[in-house]
Amino acid sequence: MTALATLPALDSVDLDAAEEFLRMFHDAHPEAGPVGARLIEVRTEIANTGTYRHTPQELAYGARVALRDSGWCTSGVPWRRLKVRDLRGLRNATAVAAECVQHLRLATNGGEIRPLVTVFAPDTPSAPGPCIWNEQLVRYAGYRDATGRIMGDPRYADFTEAVTTMGWRPPTQKGRFDHLPLVVETAHEGPQLFTIARDVIQEVPLEHPELSWFVELGLRWHAVPVISNMRLVIGGVTYPAAPFNSWFVGAEIGTRSLADEGAYAVAREVATRLGLDTRTERTLWRDRATVELNRAVLHSFDAAQVTITDHHAEALHRLAWLRSRQRAGGNRPSFRVDAATAQRARQGTPARFADTVSTEPHGGRLAALLRKRLG
Repeated sequence: MTALATLPALDSVDLDAAEEFLRMFHDAHPEAGPVGARLIEVRTEIANTGTYRHTPQELAYGARVALRDSGWCTSGVPWRRLKVRDLRGLRNATAVAAECVQHLRLATNGGEIRPLVTVFAPDTPSAPGPCIWNEQLVRYAGYRDATGRIMGDPRYADFTEAVTTMGWRPPTQKGRFDHLPLVVETAHEGPQLFTIARDVIQEVPLEHPELSWFVELGLRWHAVPVISNMRLVIGGVTYPAAPFNSWFVGAEIGTRSLADEGAYAVAREVATRLGLDTRTERTLWRDRATVELNRAVLHSFDAAQVTITDHHAEALHRLAWLRSRQRAGGNRPSFRVDAATAQRARQGTPARFADTVSTEPHGGRLAALLRKRLG
């Protein structure tokens, strides 16, 4: 994609959102002093530049609250001590990709998963910040053959084709668990591809505590779920690249990724190995096979000493979260994903900045400006 010249000014940050967040921050941090002086400072900055810069303390607090309130924060995560990596100075794709790899290293931590948020440059009235196409930093390719059959993860078959068209070269010997490249897009560089070195990605081979034949299925999964395509919004400022992680819930792997017919769809093979009647759903063969898949996931992660939680513990945590979470105030810090971003993570698409939907801050004007420039 051809680099674009500096865009004309867009709408300013919503002052009400900024003020609401700052009052929230100062209420939670009396040691920061009276909010009045900070409000004057921010109002002046927005009037002069159309945006404002969070202090490191404000950024960390906003990111922690956003993760806590998002529902993605798994049980046991000490959200108040969550590590926030402040990398707002980075706008180039190569630097963003390198720090995504570093995030993965730090988060993996030898299997003792460390929850992290890494925050890159924000959107500003003069230019959008960088964005990451991938749904998670580690996802597996899906290869579609001439008959339409898919080897690997069918959920990412379209994305695999998109990055291949962009220049990615799959392994000579294609497999079911080939790592997709990272796609980082900036306004001045366009989308760029980056390969994550295999030694950075810890994976867990799956075995069953009782079924010796299970290893013959050749299943495995990566250790850390780093969600990378959600926008972090704090006090009216949007950070389009802010990858974050906690740790896996076992069912996310066993049920949603391995058993599900829209993903690896191995439930039927497990059921056949178990000698179950798969001719009708009334035998509940799918349920029984899925239970054994989930048992294998939890057993294997525990054996590899990689942090994981189960869906029963997580259900209790989610119920407590639903009872206690703040519902009022649309300007609370949050992680958000829109339809266009979700579609890009599965299918790939050219030029985020030319196709941004109006649900993103400044989306309508930004899209119109870029469409005009791109003809």
